Amino acid sequence: MARALGRDEQARRRAERVGVLGVLAAAVLPVLLWHEVIADIAQVTADQRAAVLLVGWAPWVMMAVGVLCSVPVAVLSRRARSGRFYGPGPGAWQGWGVTLYVLGFGLATQVAQLHGLST
Repeated sequence: MARALGRDEQARRRAERVGVLGVLAAAVLPVLLWHEVIADIAQVTADQRAAVLLVGWAPWVMMAVGVLCSVPVAVLSRRARSGRFYGPGPGAWQGWGVTLYVLGFGLATQVAQLHGLST
């Protein structure tokens, strides 16, 4: 017979579920908001300047790297706190992930506004 989970264990599992849903929402939200802009940037031809490609893809690369920073956070948070190899927490990964995502989101907003002016 399975034992009942304690209050702390229930809170930890709830926090993990909320974290997973948050990361999935962060990954899907830019595609839902700016799918037309992303499609137009993907159709840039080779004769156009490389700077247009760099500026066009920069926000989405920043957001993707920000979301990928959540992988080490998840791995590091699953380690046993009483284990031999438990070290510093995932604070730096969380900081970089949030910073890159927010900066990428702001830049994507500006790219979408410029895209609206050009079409």
